[in-house]
Amino acid sequence: MLTSETITPVNGSRVTKLILLGLTKEPTLEVLLFILFLLVYTFTLLGNVCILVIVWLSSQLHTPMYYFLTELAFLDVGLSTTFSPKLLADLLNEKRTIMLHGCITQIFLLAAFGSTEYFLLAAMAFDRYAAICNPLQYTVTMTKGLSVRLIIGSYIGGFLHSLIHAVCLYRLSFCGPDVINHFGCDYPVLLKLSCTDVSINDLVRYVFAAFVVLSSLSVTFVSYWYIVCTILKIGDAAGRRRAASTCISHFTCVFLFYGSGFLMEAQPNTNSSEEQSKVIGLIPTVIIPALNPLIYSLRNNDVKEALKKILRSTFMKH
Repeated sequence: MLTSETITPVNGSRVTKLILLGLTKEPTLEVLLFILFLLVYTFTLLGNVCILVIVWLSSQLHTPMYYFLTELAFLDVGLSTTFSPKLLADLLNEKRTIMLHGCITQIFLLAAFGSTEYFLLAAMAFDRYAAICNPLQYTVTMTKGLSVRLIIGSYIGGFLHSLIHAVCLYRLSFCGPDVINHFGCDYPVLLKLSCTDVSINDLVRYVFAAFVVLSSLSVTFVSYWYIVCTILKIGDAAGRRRAASTCISHFTCVFLFYGSGFLMEAQPNTNSSEEQSKVIGLIPTVIIPALNPLIYSLRNNDVKEALKKILRSTFMKH
């Protein structure tokens, strides 16, 4: 069996194709994992597309909160599609390879969709702050123009952050080994394969990742601090529950996304942690994109009511 330790360097030649070791080499387990991840990916596509269609068809959902939700659904589809099709194909294929350019593209898309989601979750937190802490001024504060600017700003920030990493990767040379002990391409794993100095890449990675996470987390934390203070000041318990219920879905998504990011970064940079990091890597790229539409559809009465109206009108026409 191939392992990252048994590959000998390819001296004097530039690596253009990489070997992915994948999740497992057990044939029976591969079939079970293929069925499981196919179901998860199908549910991810159906669930997030359903969110997009519901908001698009329901005029009562044409508000800033649901504009952000549709972008979250789009980003989840992007995150999942970056890895799931390749993962599914490799589970059925003995020869698991990926071109170096394809590997860097995977890293670029992961960083782009992931960073944009950090910024978007911060924008959604600000939206909940405006709705709960200043309800009388909400329509004045959260205009459609501001919502669009926050969404565009999230994409610009996320993709610019990702582009910087991609440019830094293209300055490196890869001479071997050519094996990645993962189901997909991951930035720190790819750096290990470089035969040139990666100190600049490490510095850029930590500086910009810290900026993305800390800036978005600061906005989210401050927003929720004021939200909690405002909710605690509400006199009746029913009012507190109503106010809190509008934030539960978003807070759950924030907890899952930041939590998975922390788990990935907290992994020690050792060979013994590679198998564990592969499992943890499935959380933000495969699992969470499937959970988000479930969280919003089960916890959000507006979405459930809009879906019921769409289904009733569809069946009545037939």
